Amino acid sequence: MDAVSDSTIQEILNGNMRTIARLISLVERNAKERIELIKKLHQYSGKAHVLGITGPPGAGKSTVTDKLIGEFRKRNKRVAVIAVDPSSPFTGGAILGDRIRMMNHATDPDVFIRSLASRGHLGGLAQACGETLRILDAAQYDIIIIETVGVGQSEVEIVRYADTIVLVTVPGLGDDIQAIKAGIMEIGDIFCVNKADKDGTERTVREIRAMLETAILNNAPTRFTELYASYYKNHQSDSAVQHSFAGHHGITNLPGHELPIPLPPVIATVAETGKNIQELADAIILHGTMLKETGLLEQRRNENLLWEIENMVLDMVTEKINSSESRNQLEKLVASVQLRKLDTFEASRKLFEYLLH
Repeated sequence: MDAVSDSTIQEILNGNMRTIARLISLVERNAKERIELIKKLHQYSGKAHVLGITGPPGAGKSTVTDKLIGEFRKRNKRVAVIAVDPSSPFTGGAILGDRIRMMNHATDPDVFIRSLASRGHLGGLAQACGETLRILDAAQYDIIIIETVGVGQSEVEIVRYADTIVLVTVPGLGDDIQAIKAGIMEIGDIFCVNKADKDGTERTVREIRAMLETAILNNAPTRFTELYASYYKNHQSDSAVQHSFAGHHGITNLPGHELPIPLPPVIATVAETGKNIQELADAIILHGTMLKETGLLEQRRNENLLWEIENMVLDMVTEKINSSESRNQLEKLVASVQLRKLDTFEASRKLFEYLLH
């Protein structure tokens, strides 16, 4: 692949799946030739609605994603999926479990599905996820779905990539204390209680709403409070919006506030049969609209870019520390610390100064 070929850039902008797949492969291998291409693609990105699907293992994230693809395609949306799979302990590659569940869309030219191996990366996302997201964004997909690997309560890195986060859970995972634990429950914009044909669904919905209401009453920092309150206030006279919030969302009154504050939608689905998937898609589209109208989309993306740039710099520092020259310098400093000629603070400062040159 010609790293700076204008024809390659045009193929990606036109949605050529083979070219997109080859570039993502370069990203996964951390190949240097990918950099010029991604730099050129950057100016064409920023238009897609990025949707994160997260939640504990076994909640049905892949099935929900599969049904959402179908629903968005009915609305003539081009959809790309980044499915972060666990790594094979033998090859280090993705196990591809998610792609097996989405084979219904394999022949659709307006659906692109790619599995990325997590390779032990914490936070539920593959290290290559950010660059892959930028490529698919430039390829003019309307909706990009990131489905995380399903690692449980530490799976919060998705907030750094997604505009809208759907937290998928199921009845019977544990008591309400489990639901309130810090972590993934705090990052949801929309809550999906899947496998709603099981016993305990209504209780799970009540517990999630109670947790969300408690967060508002305690002024706890959440992703949703400012967004939903602002949008609700600006659409007091819109009967359709009011009806939507009174339905799946639910409303709570906060002392000192003249207007009630809506809760995030909590939608019970049966993904296997498609029950309430249309309502879930409606809530996702509405959330994207709310982000744009309130200006929070730009604010969130600025915060995410700050995080991404900081981490790229840290990666550069780590790469330089691991070079043979730096390792030699570090070993000398360690020897000096062992001989008590330097303390750890002074050794760290000297290494930092060395890295700056």
